[in-house]
Amino acid sequence: MSAPHDGADNRPPAAPADDGPTTLDMASAARRSMSKTAWTGAAVGIGSAAIVAALLYTRKRS
Repeated sequence: MSAPHDGADNRPPAAPADDGPTTLDMASAARRSMSKTAWTGAAVGIGSAAIVAALLYTRKRS
């Protein structure tokens, strides 16, 4: 015969659900993203300044 059923759940508890990245992971990702953005902005600024300087130099020489 089978064991009596008393309403208790005999299954092992399930592993906790992974809610994705933690707040700490998201903060570090945001810092890395801002760092890349800052470097990109600096590179664009330097490139723009170089183009303006070259244009001013060629206009002055003509």
